[in-house]
Amino acid sequence: MEALAEKILLVNPNQMKPAVAPLALDYLASSLGEKGFEVDLLDLCFFEHFAQEIDRYFSRNSVSAIAITLRNSDDTHFAGRDFFLPRFKEIIDRLKERTPSPLILGGAGFSIMPEAILEYCGLDLGIWGEGEYSLPLLVGKIVAGEDYYDVPGLVYRGEKGFRRNPPYYLNLKNMSSPERSAVDNRRYFAEGGMGSIEAKRGCPKGCIYCADPLGKGRRVRCRSPRGVVDEIESLLEMGIDHLHFCDSEFNFPPAHAEAVCLEIIRRGLGPKLRWYAYCSPVPFSEELAILFEKAGCAGINFGVDSGTDFMLRSLGRDFNVEDLGRTARICHRQGIVFMYDLLLGGPGETRDSLRETIETMKRLSPSRVGASMGVRVFPRTKMAALVRKQGPMVENPNLHGAVDEKFLAPIFYLSSALGDDAPRYLASLVADDERFFSSFAQAAERNYNYNENLVLVEAIKNGYRGAFWDILRRLAEKG
Repeated sequence: MEALAEKILLVNPNQMKPAVAPLALDYLASSLGEKGFEVDLLDLCFFEHFAQEIDRYFSRNSVSAIAITLRNSDDTHFAGRDFFLPRFKEIIDRLKERTPSPLILGGAGFSIMPEAILEYCGLDLGIWGEGEYSLPLLVGKIVAGEDYYDVPGLVYRGEKGFRRNPPYYLNLKNMSSPERSAVDNRRYFAEGGMGSIEAKRGCPKGCIYCADPLGKGRRVRCRSPRGVVDEIESLLEMGIDHLHFCDSEFNFPPAHAEAVCLEIIRRGLGPKLRWYAYCSPVPFSEELAILFEKAGCAGINFGVDSGTDFMLRSLGRDFNVEDLGRTARICHRQGIVFMYDLLLGGPGETRDSLRETIETMKRLSPSRVGASMGVRVFPRTKMAALVRKQGPMVENPNLHGAVDEKFLAPIFYLSSALGDDAPRYLASLVADDERFFSSFAQAAERNYNYNENLVLVEAIKNGYRGAFWDILRRLAEKG
């Protein structure tokens, strides 16, 4: 039997538009390269007919293993409920037809429910959590014909079902700056409007719905500010001058955000760079806002969820409405473009609390408000535990979508106290206020679902750059 080459194929199956660069694959390619592997990337984002591209690749190549990233299992939008796994499985089935090499799943979406996704896709191996350490170790053992069942983060099918090893979390302070050369970042910038980067991983917060800690851990691990800005400079050299920090909350801890900004300023990059970030409204100070602006910040997306103290407590948030007002005033004073992102319809939400939230947003007047209605329920979250405590899921009036115990397909919690006409009620509260985005919006430029958003695709084609919400804002203000 012909020996397989020590080449690893990374596959990006994400075909959403506007295009979102697979940051994880750039990082994985760098870590595999450091261990001596040859790495290819089969990026299916830009190909409508994925089967042809898979066939073309394997007509010329053989590989030792294939690693496939799953960034999202669905679009997480109540109105859309686009389930990505059927298409994902079609891609996997085609790969299985063309090669006997082992297929290994991973990625942020996969790490939320790895066993269920492996079962759905008919595969045996995956890595949950970070892959930079575990993937090179796993494929090295596969190539050497060694037992690999002790690899950290490995999820594998055994005789009695799937087993899962504890993950290995990197010390990001010692993380070398990745080359960012595997992914065609220039094309993603041209067709997606922005680049992406991570400054830290992990989140210790107690939000009842959030699945982010499931893959990245609950302990915050920060990269060195020097390493972060080295990576920014490498992207600037490619002509990518609009970036989005992918951290759960860029401003937590605030000392690290300050250090990154100061390093950007020290190198004189602020005037050359426009960046966006997800942030928490607390902690956010006037001093930090000033540093953000000097370092080239173009806009902030604050995850605020609600405009009532009761609902903020219900959702497990660690701030209150007074904090939202304080942060909004800071942004207004400093001239920072910002969005307040809402997550409406959670446990305890009523028509009164919904009205109060919309009134609060109008009073605080952020540049834009993202009004998402319906909370996606993911397994292993506090939200999933709460749903199970409420009794048989099929009888739960708050649940919508694919109601099953695995939470695999899109399933949403929408408080029954809002009534059957909740979307119409929300629309009546928002009225014609153009600051509000919503999945239920009639106007295309106020559509908050970025999946197959043709307005954004066309705007980026015409030269708009930046975070998607800010592109939509500028389009609306241009008229």
